[in-house]
Amino acid sequence: MKQILMTGVGAYLPETILTNDDLGKFVDTDDNWIRQRTGIISRRKANPEELTSDLAVKAANQALLSSGINISDIDCIIVATTTPDCTFPSTATIVQEKLGAHNAFAFDVQAVCAGFVYALSVANGLMSAGQGSNTLVIGAETFTKLLDWSDRSTCVLFGDGAGAVVLQAEKSEEGYGIIANTLHSDGRYKDILYVDGGVSSTGTIGHVKMQGRDVFKHAVEKLAAAMDEVLHISNLTSDDIDWLVPHQANIRIINAMQKKLNLPDEKVIKTVSHHANTSAASIPLALTSGVESGQIKSGHLLALEAIGGGLSWGASLVRYGRPV
Repeated sequence: MKQILMTGVGAYLPETILTNDDLGKFVDTDDNWIRQRTGIISRRKANPEELTSDLAVKAANQALLSSGINISDIDCIIVATTTPDCTFPSTATIVQEKLGAHNAFAFDVQAVCAGFVYALSVANGLMSAGQGSNTLVIGAETFTKLLDWSDRSTCVLFGDGAGAVVLQAEKSEEGYGIIANTLHSDGRYKDILYVDGGVSSTGTIGHVKMQGRDVFKHAVEKLAAAMDEVLHISNLTSDDIDWLVPHQANIRIINAMQKKLNLPDEKVIKTVSHHANTSAASIPLALTSGVESGQIKSGHLLALEAIGGGLSWGASLVRYGRPV
């Protein structure tokens, strides 16, 4: 039986860096206030002419190089984003054209910050059913374009970036690749994290609105339950986890999940300090950071989890790389 292996990772961050001190020049905040509440020190901001697809392509090229396969081998591209280049066509088809992936089919997934986990699960289902052997899963966002820069409760939290992984369906040792996924949503809580604009509602892009305390409460509760679920499905425990690679939303949420799983610091990838919350890009950015630093190695069991607007949330267990 073929396993869906994660064989390559890649990331891209825009060149422009916005520090907390930079934000303090035009909104009522300061470095200490932001660090204490979020753990964020800086974030990246795309240039006005830089599109979500541009970020996605750069991350995808790095992932392809990491995996050692050619773009002509890719037969599916899934882009998780809530900041598409345009209403249509999908950002994935734009990425397809820019990459020259003419043998692939391509589409977007929209689950905001949970988008990468959703896209990973969709890819796993398609590939397990024989729909594609080599898939690019990309999380890419230019989230700063949704921010009200006068609202310190939201503008300090988010940044731009992209991360990508290559998935390959291969006959392999059981227990490698994607082991389990779980997805959830609950629209009753849609009003605690949303954008106040849209094509059919206001005809405007809108800005991010958030009730931070409510989001924190739901995040810890729902992410812990989702992680328990994938561990139970897999007949594993938190002791089996080599690395928690969480959505990088807020250091307090990450630390709460770390505590619930009883994991030491040396088993948690934390990049929120310099990336901020990059929505669907945050997990693959953190994953790439872990691989490039030598922390994450082939054979390591990774626990991925994220929650975003909707509310939408989910978790995945992945044994990275190929058997040696």
